[in-house]
Amino acid sequence: MAYQTLQQEYLQIPVVTRAYTTACVLTTAAVVWRYRYCRMLEEGSFRGRTADFVFMFLFGGLLMTIFGIFVSLVFLGQAFTIMLVYVWSRRIAVGHVYFFLEDVFPNQPGGGRKMIFDTPEEDANYNPLPEERPGGFAWGQGQQLGG
Repeated sequence: MAYQTLQQEYLQIPVVTRAYTTACVLTTAAVVWRYRYCRMLEEGSFRGRTADFVFMFLFGGLLMTIFGIFVSLVFLGQAFTIMLVYVWSRRIAVGHVYFFLEDVFPNQPGGGRKMIFDTPEEDANYNPLPEERPGGFAWGQGQQLGG
């Protein structure tokens, strides 16, 4: 009952104000998500090494700014978050094992080329459904008009 009232109230908000409010709520959720990974990284891998953590921030921010200039990337928040999650996930055993087996091991002498996570080749006999084809259907294969 309370949910229905909240939904009705939300839908009665004028369109622009509703869009702005929704954007604010989603942005806040993203900030909370970033805060969580940043905190786990600082309390885990960088425990007692505040200067190293600050240096990682500065170094990552500097490199992203330099690369951002060359690729015309203005908003670097997402790239910075990806950096934090990447550094954090490399400290987790499963993430580190996957990274090692996917990226490091195949490039070692005698490591084999993508033997472990090698996905099967595409099936040459696969015939996609009409909705999976670009444009939906095999246009241009029917009868010519007026001919």
